[in-house]
Amino acid sequence: MAISDVKEYAHLTEADVEALGAEFDAIRREIESSRGVKDAHYIRNVIRLQRALEISGRTVLFASFLPPAWLAGVALLGTAKIIENMEIGHNVMHGQWDWMNDPEIHSSSWEWDNTGPSKHWKQTHNYLHHKYTNVLGMDDDIGYGLLRVTRDQRWKPFNLGNPAYNLLLQLFFEYGVAIQHLELGKLAAGRYPEGSPERAEFERKRGEVLAKIGKQVGKDYLLFPLLTGPAFFTTLTANIAANMVRNVWTNAVIFCGHFPDGAEKFTRADIEGETKGEWYLRQMLGSANISGGPIIHFMSGNLSHQIEHHLFPDLPSNHYADIAVRVRALAEKYDLPYTTGSLPVQYFKAWRTIAKLALPNKYLRHTADDAPETASERKFGGDTAPTFDPVTGKRRGLRTALAQGRRRIARAVPIG
Repeated sequence: MAISDVKEYAHLTEADVEALGAEFDAIRREIESSRGVKDAHYIRNVIRLQRALEISGRTVLFASFLPPAWLAGVALLGTAKIIENMEIGHNVMHGQWDWMNDPEIHSSSWEWDNTGPSKHWKQTHNYLHHKYTNVLGMDDDIGYGLLRVTRDQRWKPFNLGNPAYNLLLQLFFEYGVAIQHLELGKLAAGRYPEGSPERAEFERKRGEVLAKIGKQVGKDYLLFPLLTGPAFFTTLTANIAANMVRNVWTNAVIFCGHFPDGAEKFTRADIEGETKGEWYLRQMLGSANISGGPIIHFMSGNLSHQIEHHLFPDLPSNHYADIAVRVRALAEKYDLPYTTGSLPVQYFKAWRTIAKLALPNKYLRHTADDAPETASERKFGGDTAPTFDPVTGKRRGLRTALAQGRRRIARAVPIG
């Protein structure tokens, strides 16, 4: 099942974990002390770029009745929305730029171009997801209350629709984000009885969500189309398309960071008495990166460096590439896996998990302890103590054990 002892699974001793945590703390202190004018220029230039793209897109859409203008408008506006949500909004709300003391880009005041209220996102994402990353029963981002993404989630006939649900979630992802904080499953289970404080709180949050949805719908689907006059209907469809482009891209980046093979899940037992070093280690094991060049990194809001983001969610995203070099070195030093792959590969693996887990466990090949999408310390049969190569003195831990397991499987598979 999911990992219930992160130290044991990682083949590390308690001293190893605390030493690893101290090295991550040192990275944090160094980056915090280096923040300055160059970083401020970076985020302000990103905001200028985003606004220029949005203004250009909305201007082009005045001629959206012409197919080339429609396509250009969708491309410009969709790109602007991606940058606003990913590299600006998401990162601003994490407090990455609070050190500048600029009220325009402070986490307490930013409201993003999305149907989900920013204060709701900061609770479900910044707090619950980042504090309890991939902890079953604590992190609602594990399947978003809709998808089965680990065998630890009991199979129900409803799960047969996994692929269809994910397709809909991708297209309308901003609405999935908007309603996540409402915890509609609890409403369906009768946990918000009429007249109770819980019901009053639910209705308050529901009102905030509906108000934000109304504002976004009014802006994108009424105000801006009306401004283009005779191009109203083509501008409307272009705005719908731009939002869907943003939704699909955002969903893909987030899923590639959390659901491909190697991004592990954990039990509540694993976080009892968790130290800072163990928290760091859990973030490493529970996240996955996307390899690629500067454009991929920028357009993903630098969430292509998902491991680094989960280790340091409030450090400026433009530092993640440099931090990644040091995190890789620590993974090598402690013989830990550093899960990464190209966007097509990670996206395929996430989709494969979603499609596969639409089926009951009895139709799946691997056991619940050594499945590619979720493993546990029991996959090693108790052989989880760190060792050292007698010749080189190099540590042999989790990454070596995983590689040896893959080689054994490869040898056991007959050719032809």
